[in-house]
Amino acid sequence: MAVVPATEGHAAVKAGTGAKRIAAAGARTPFATVEAESGTLGGGARVRAVRPGDPAPTAATLETEASGYALVELKNTGDAVTLRNNTGKDANTLVVRASIPDAPQGGGITASLNLYVNGRFRQAITLSSQQEWNYRDATTNPDDPNAGGSPYHFYNEFPVWVTGSPVPAGSTITLKKDSANTAAVYDVDSVDLEKVGAARTQPANSLSVVSYGADPAFAKDSTVAIQSTVDAARQQGKSVWIPPGKYLTNSLVSKPLDFTGVTVNGAGMWYTTLYRKVPIPATSWRSQILVGSGTTLTDVQIDSNAAWRGVGGAGGSDYGINASGAGGWLIDRIWTRHTDANWLSGSNGVVRNSRSADSYGDGFNINNGNAKNPDKLGLDITVQNNFARGTGDDSFATYSDSGAAGTNGQVSGAKILNNTAVAPWWANGLRIAGGKDVEMKNNLVNSVSSNSALDIGVFGDTGHPLESATVSGNVLLGGGGWNGVRHGVRISSPSSTSLYPDAYTNVTLTDNVMRGALRAGLYIDKSHVNATLKNNTIDNPAKQGIWIAPGVTGTGAFTGNTVHNLLPGQVATQNDSPSTFRITS
Repeated sequence: MAVVPATEGHAAVKAGTGAKRIAAAGARTPFATVEAESGTLGGGARVRAVRPGDPAPTAATLETEASGYALVELKNTGDAVTLRNNTGKDANTLVVRASIPDAPQGGGITASLNLYVNGRFRQAITLSSQQEWNYRDATTNPDDPNAGGSPYHFYNEFPVWVTGSPVPAGSTITLKKDSANTAAVYDVDSVDLEKVGAARTQPANSLSVVSYGADPAFAKDSTVAIQSTVDAARQQGKSVWIPPGKYLTNSLVSKPLDFTGVTVNGAGMWYTTLYRKVPIPATSWRSQILVGSGTTLTDVQIDSNAAWRGVGGAGGSDYGINASGAGGWLIDRIWTRHTDANWLSGSNGVVRNSRSADSYGDGFNINNGNAKNPDKLGLDITVQNNFARGTGDDSFATYSDSGAAGTNGQVSGAKILNNTAVAPWWANGLRIAGGKDVEMKNNLVNSVSSNSALDIGVFGDTGHPLESATVSGNVLLGGGGWNGVRHGVRISSPSSTSLYPDAYTNVTLTDNVMRGALRAGLYIDKSHVNATLKNNTIDNPAKQGIWIAPGVTGTGAFTGNTVHNLLPGQVATQNDSPSTFRITS
């Protein structure tokens, strides 16, 4: 089940079913991920994993939220895991994805974990669980472990600049629990290795936020200074420059930063950080960044101290980017961490080469703003070559909500291309919820905890129908988590209370690989579905290859699909609606 990239942004796979498709899918990133379970264990370290055929999960666990559904547990002094730098380059940064326990009363703890390079101690890495361990349905707040909730959201990512010389290509790194490392247990999921280049320099004809009073040393609030720079640049026809540094944005101004109509450049996502230090519990706090027509935003990291989900709520979470506008916009090389969704509406917008980590909502969501608004139509928006891990809702999604009165426009022309979705702790890896002319192509999903690797249908009872969607060349590993009826891929339809009770979900799936689902490989349910399946590969599902539930109406045109490595007692196709859902091949 583990996916171990051998080159930047791509998975090493064994020869066999779908290997060429797997090599082509997903984002091309400047880093490579090494799964902890692929390493060499030391001391009493052990691998913990979930595999197809194991009892289906009924609750979130550290295993279900890990990429590859596997982790390495370091519990005793001397436990260690050693990984090799297989990037082909020296690595001067790491991103360690790991979990340590919560505090008994919630709020998290902080503890170090030691890093060795080629067997020699290099530095202590500081880990924290302050933004991990939420509790679903807790009676007080989602951060309270003693309020009857179910724990989930166990992991966090920890970016690290390597002290001293970079980690040479081909050398090893070791994460080891020594006596100074005081957490009761360290559950290590993966490590990213990257060679980060020099910081970018100030562009010509730009205004620096530092000149307007912004503080790159993180000592005083920079919200007003940054907005003043943007406003001046808009008036003068110039761009905005945010130099290297960490900028505090905790001012209780009446509205969030608004970059509409301006080009805003940082020095790089490892160098320029806009950090939202939210007063928790928060009250009437909005810290999103507004992107409108004519905006370009590049080379920044956006982070916060938010502790649980709820846009503008007490947990301090808010959108990373909130994009709209009929005139187009561009987001390139940004990294959002501990925010809610990157909420993408408007027309002719593009998000590319970006990252989302440890979010409290979707990684990247194309939508119509859930409103009747000419600036939020959701037309021809492209999300391409992005990487999302540990999202608190769908990693990549397009939603088309008609509204209670059915007056919102239909999202059209959404394109979700060559992205990588890893280990969302809630919802799906990929989701199509209504729309027209949707294209979802060459994406990679690796492990989903609660829901499906891919969910195709509509947005609740007010969602527009899915008029047409093409899903091709995607690689979908895992799926079928603990949250109710979930499978590797799920195709559904409007519910009986929908505004469009007679509309069909219309989708074509071609040349996709669905591997290692924790339940059925592909599941079709509810009522109105027209599905064309051509040349798809379903490999090693825990249950049926394809399962059509009772009560489904519609048609299935199935051609050239293959189901491999069924477990004993399972069937390739099970149609429980033979009189109402006709399969032709």
